Amino acid sequence: MRLSDRISALKPTAVNSILAEVNRLRAEGREIFPLMRGEPDLPTPAHVVAAAESALRRGRTGYPDNRGETGFRRAVAEKLRRDNGLEYDPATEILATTGATFGIWSALTAILNPGEVVLVPDPVYDAYLSPIRLAGGTPRLVPSSIEGGRFRLSAQTLESAWSPACRALLLNTPWNPAGTVLTADEIREIAAFVIERDLVLISDEIYEAITYQGCRHVSPVAVEPALRGRTVLVNSLSKTYSMTGWRVGYCAAPADIVSAMFLVLQQSSRGPATFIQDAAAEALAGSQECVAAMATEYTARRTKVIEGLRGIPGCQVIEPEGGFFAMLDCRGLALPSDEIRRRLLHEFGVVVVHGAAYGPSGEGTIRVSFASGGAALDRGLARLREGLLVIGSPAIMAQS
Repeated sequence: MRLSDRISALKPTAVNSILAEVNRLRAEGREIFPLMRGEPDLPTPAHVVAAAESALRRGRTGYPDNRGETGFRRAVAEKLRRDNGLEYDPATEILATTGATFGIWSALTAILNPGEVVLVPDPVYDAYLSPIRLAGGTPRLVPSSIEGGRFRLSAQTLESAWSPACRALLLNTPWNPAGTVLTADEIREIAAFVIERDLVLISDEIYEAITYQGCRHVSPVAVEPALRGRTVLVNSLSKTYSMTGWRVGYCAAPADIVSAMFLVLQQSSRGPATFIQDAAAEALAGSQECVAAMATEYTARRTKVIEGLRGIPGCQVIEPEGGFFAMLDCRGLALPSDEIRRRLLHEFGVVVVHGAAYGPSGEGTIRVSFASGGAALDRGLARLREGLLVIGSPAIMAQS
């Protein structure tokens, strides 16, 4: 059967492609040590689960308000006021979405005309690229560099990537996979570029609650209020509350953009289930002790990754400022990142993602996830260390 031309522009995400390899090896009886996925192993907080159960018992199983249940949108507005210092009208400026991915796609569909360009920092979460293409746009990678032990994005590289066809910038802070938390000064530089070039900013803030060592997420709109009229803030409860499978998120934007996104949503997902929105409202409005406890746990895991991978010749951990991924700079091994990844998987059973999957700026690195902890993380790190020592030994000997 002939398929649509747009399908030819889509590619499987790096995680799904690697999972296909992993499943084949598991079918052969191989032992696998996963350090790849961004899915927390921590349980959804009990009070959130209880809220969902209560909603189900009350019969909250009918069609939702497609814009979002009133209670959920009010909880989002209060959360944005409390945590981000932002004011949005829950009636007209907030939209409930089935996760952050759908929020990004609906925003792109609402603002893009065919052929318009969306700038995305490189390395980029690769699942951004297909929604841009599905919405008729063209992604354009903006190179970053590793400076001072972190990935940096400069206004100069943004300007170099700009052309009159550019319509939007898709920004992610804390930044997956890079681990960078953009500072207020960095955001101001980016904001000046966005305003000067009359772009729409799509701000993915899904990792906002997971930051380390004094780094703190600040929403671009809070840093530069002039961005408010041209920004779509995207978030979900997946990472902050360990609710990945619940598929519930939200967007906040000016009323005209939200109305356009609402038209997109009506033709597709129609929003999260009512009982899920009730639970999500409880997560946002209830005690935030669970969020602090999760952050403490991720901090301990981050330390374990940094210490466990320290001292490997040719490799250096880029210590993450946010999120639960660490990029390991393996450029000293003088091997393509995908070759390192494949050898780690097939020879040592360790599952990571090669940095090149996220763009040219990620080449020479691998992404290590600590979304899962405990014995699984301990065993995976030990196996990863062993594999890198073996893989890197010829290169290190040649350099010496």
